[in-house]
Amino acid sequence: MPKPPKPRKNLEDRHNPGIEGRREHRPDLVGSSPGGSAPRSGAAPHPHSSRVSALRPWGVVGAWVGRGVCQRRRAHGKERSQLEREALGFREGGTGMFASGWNQTVPTEEAGSMAALLLLPLLLLLPLLLLKLHLWPQLRWLPADLAFALRALRCKRALRARALAAAAADPESPEGGCSLAWRLAELARQRPAHTFLIHGSRRFSYSEAERESNRAARAFLRALGWDGGPGGSDSGAGSAGEGERAAPGAGDAAAGSGAGLAGGNGAARGGGAAALLAPGATVALLLPAGPEFLWLWFGLAKAGLRTAFVPTALRRGPLLHCLRSCGARALVLAPEFLESLEPDLPALRGMGLHLWAAGPGTHPAGISDLLAEVSAEVDGPVPGYLSSPQSITDTCLYIFTSGTTGLPKAARISHLKILQCQGFYQLCGVHQEDVIYLALPLYHMSGSLLGVVGCLGIGATVVLKSKFSAGQFWEDCQQHRVTVFQYIGELCRYLVNQPLSKAEHGHKVRLAVGSGLRPDTWERFVRRFGPLQVLETYGLTEGNVATINYTGQQGAVGRASWLYKHIFPFSLIRYDVTIGEPIRDPRGHCVATSPGEPGLLVAPVSQQSPFLGYAGGPELAQGKLLKDVFRPGDVFFNTGDLLVCDDQGFLRFHDRTGDTFRWKGENVATTEVAEVFEALDFLQEVNVYGVTVPGHEGRAGMAALVLRPPHSLDLMQLYTHVSENLPPYARPRFLRLQESLATTETFKQQKVRMAEEGFDPSTLSDPLYVLDQAAGTYLPLTPTRYSALLAGDLRI
Repeated sequence: MPKPPKPRKNLEDRHNPGIEGRREHRPDLVGSSPGGSAPRSGAAPHPHSSRVSALRPWGVVGAWVGRGVCQRRRAHGKERSQLEREALGFREGGTGMFASGWNQTVPTEEAGSMAALLLLPLLLLLPLLLLKLHLWPQLRWLPADLAFALRALRCKRALRARALAAAAADPESPEGGCSLAWRLAELARQRPAHTFLIHGSRRFSYSEAERESNRAARAFLRALGWDGGPGGSDSGAGSAGEGERAAPGAGDAAAGSGAGLAGGNGAARGGGAAALLAPGATVALLLPAGPEFLWLWFGLAKAGLRTAFVPTALRRGPLLHCLRSCGARALVLAPEFLESLEPDLPALRGMGLHLWAAGPGTHPAGISDLLAEVSAEVDGPVPGYLSSPQSITDTCLYIFTSGTTGLPKAARISHLKILQCQGFYQLCGVHQEDVIYLALPLYHMSGSLLGVVGCLGIGATVVLKSKFSAGQFWEDCQQHRVTVFQYIGELCRYLVNQPLSKAEHGHKVRLAVGSGLRPDTWERFVRRFGPLQVLETYGLTEGNVATINYTGQQGAVGRASWLYKHIFPFSLIRYDVTIGEPIRDPRGHCVATSPGEPGLLVAPVSQQSPFLGYAGGPELAQGKLLKDVFRPGDVFFNTGDLLVCDDQGFLRFHDRTGDTFRWKGENVATTEVAEVFEALDFLQEVNVYGVTVPGHEGRAGMAALVLRPPHSLDLMQLYTHVSENLPPYARPRFLRLQESLATTETFKQQKVRMAEEGFDPSTLSDPLYVLDQAAGTYLPLTPTRYSALLAGDLRI
């Protein structure tokens, strides 16, 4: 019996970076090390010596954006390899439905008749099967589920094609750089005259955006000691491994593999002066939303440097904490912030930060005008290899969490996430010719990654506002012919609370995309400003899971169809709010929720959806990873959010795990209580939270209220409405009347701070009220009633 021939390795495997990425073992992607991706042993290959260095970073993209999307064309007459034949389901000389692939032919009419006969009984039995499985409620949404699944697959295929094209590009060209660099260069080539950005009276095309960011990149590269000259190419920069490019004090891998621009001693190539920055350093931006923010961000990316987006309201301790946590080596600040930052300047200099101002003016000693340096540079492209990452999961950006429960944390954003966000608007059904209105802070993920990067993904136009104005919104939409509005829920609330205006009629806005829109505001927004579609989404800055309500079902944040979960996997598991832990069965595994039951949203951590954690110590990511969720050894990301999936497969936000509290032995969801209050026409805003009451278990509900002008507070109507719509344990025991609610700069309500302030009338100047169940109303909380409450004489 002759020996079977040795299996021959498919040549396509060696050239397909997607296959290479799937075979490569990367344990660091499961978040086991908070320091991000581990540095590779040995020096990185020189970017000019081999295409391996350009192909390697995109290996994982082949896995993320779909497998086997494209295959090379086989030469005429060349036989398929055994591996190809098996992958396609063909077996020579075999039997079955795939046997006809190469050597058999089945008449078309006969095959069609046989297929119809086989499928007919199944089609007849399908309704009975669906009835038995109670799938009828979800069946009506199947066309929408299928349509979105196809759109998602097309999006992944397009992103994979872009990534492979970048990997195959000349490393000297801008198309060979990081995902931001090559996408902007691609748009400047494909749509040079199309308007990318509108800010006030200024307009910038994609070609102008490319040139402005090139100038910024060259200014930062000069600070690194690189002198590429007017022609745009350097005189032979050598490469360095990631370990050499790590920023001092940052404690993690650098942004990319790019060249060791200034050499080991940091001396500039041209004049011998010491370089201001080390390769791979982190530069923090403390700037308002504007064109300069974008050019500097894009320029830093092209220079192979990491960017840290610092919230503009931070000063003193929180500001210094953020800069230390991300290992920043330089800070670019707006001139208008210098006065408020003056007390912080000694501490900033003491940290060794290089300080730049983004504009002219009278600056303190040691602070130079960065924009003047940028304008002096030429606008030619910079080599792509300077920003090309060693791995697509390398950190390229830091975005700080909102800090509602403590000091902000620097979430790591990878090149992979930047690439994924380029597909956001495509998933939402937005097109090239759309005009997107963006009035969100750029230091927030919604503004920068979803708004700006998402716009780059489709090559559309973005109208950027430094600050949201509800009174100016519809006039802006009319002036710029806006078709898409990106929101955070509170912005929509501001709009529906505005007086009627002529500008809100006849607009061209067809789609509102965002998150945090409450059902009551949703209904009022559509009824008043429609017809338009609201597309509510859910996601976290540091998370690896996102949902999109592509059907427009009011109040939902997404779908949990099997099609969606096959493409973007996640689960809802039972959660015990009293101990703050998931509920596990006797085997130690988590338990999936039933329809209508609140559950903790978790998502599997994998190469395709990694969790990179935060800059700093491993304790910052404590509790974010759950192990042995459904089987031994698996790892899931813990979102910290409770969601509900109804019997039709729609996901609805329930509450934050830290916001839900227990009172009288029952769980109280703050969002559900707030929705009941918001149904009252005299209330404009509501913030519900739990407060500790001496002598009582758990936390009692308290609601901060803002009246809608010109209404006054009707305590009797409020009590009647609450008692009719909420169970006794969920009725807030205390009310606090305020002029406006305390929120973060990303419009999130300050629940923790409000809970800490409590309900003591001697320390709070706001009017306070307490629930008197015997009297059947809310009464003013006077010092006398407060003392009676503490003594146990007033029952709540």
